[in-house]
Amino acid sequence: MRWSGADVQIEKTDFVAIPSQDAERAAAFYGETLGLRSDEHSQYEFWAGDICLGIWEPAKMGMEFQPSKNGHVAFHVPDVAAAREELEGKGVTFNGETFDTGVCHMALFEDPDGNDLMLHNRYAPYSGDSAA
Repeated sequence: MRWSGADVQIEKTDFVAIPSQDAERAAAFYGETLGLRSDEHSQYEFWAGDICLGIWEPAKMGMEFQPSKNGHVAFHVPDVAAAREELEGKGVTFNGETFDTGVCHMALFEDPDGNDLMLHNRYAPYSGDSAA
């Protein structure tokens, strides 16, 4: 399915950019700690399902580093509590308790650069008035 605006044809998302101050450290976190599949063509790209996360260093492009805040990358997991426990065992610190919104469970954490991330699992079907 393609979305078509006036003159723009957006076909899909190619990647989500993940800013870092240390790409090697970030690659170890996404590949080893989170266990994401690394891309065969790049040591700084990792796959979460069919979404590619591309690590980049803004300073190498003359830009100021700023972590991605208030726009969590939400990783779908079958069991948020079990995934959280496993990551805590690997040294990941979570921001508060796991949320139960009535339709999903969410556990918020950050990567080593302070980028907002989330473990997520929707356990109830979508309804017309739910945005979670």
